[in-house]
Amino acid sequence: MSKQISAKEAVAKIKDGMTIMVGGFLGCGSPEKLIDELVASGVKNLTVIANDAAWENKGVGKLFVNYQIKKYITSHLGTNETAQAQYNNHDIDIEFVPQGTLAERVRAGGMGLGGVLTPTGLGTMVAEGKTVINIDGKDFLLEKPLRADVAIIGASKADKEGNLMYYGTAQNFNPLMAMAADLVIAQADELVEIGQIEPQNVHVPAILVDFLVM
Repeated sequence: MSKQISAKEAVAKIKDGMTIMVGGFLGCGSPEKLIDELVASGVKNLTVIANDAAWENKGVGKLFVNYQIKKYITSHLGTNETAQAQYNNHDIDIEFVPQGTLAERVRAGGMGLGGVLTPTGLGTMVAEGKTVINIDGKDFLLEKPLRADVAIIGASKADKEGNLMYYGTAQNFNPLMAMAADLVIAQADELVEIGQIEPQNVHVPAILVDFLVM
């Protein structure tokens, strides 16, 4: 059965109050078509997990402009003035996570791990309320895994089975998020026949992709 559906059909699977992961790094590798459809849908009270807030007119940043986010788990807001204003005005709940820790928490969610141990954030606001574990005389923060109801991710190329590949840095968070959500929707820039992506170039195997949008 074909995994291809329209962006509108894909976004209809996202409901008010869901937790979603959005791939991309300052818009690079972001599923722009899916984000635009999500804005048009008006779905609200979302918990969003993403590396950054991009810009008001690019990437996941468009969701801030439309006031669709209730909670944001991220490493960076600095490029999006609307997101900063919502945070400063207490209109939105922000959980800041160091970038490497964010990636590892998503990976832990995808791998079924109970969390990751890291020294990053010790002695800072990042450590507030978290468990500190001492191993061989050194303290580590226990950072819990992240999962989502839905992940919307970008891809440079997909085959008709749903295998995905990326050019350059477009990978960023996309392959990790494909492992850490109950439902994965991928938007690809190019569609090819099965077998036209060499096995060694498959960055996300088709078994992880539920739906494909072109």
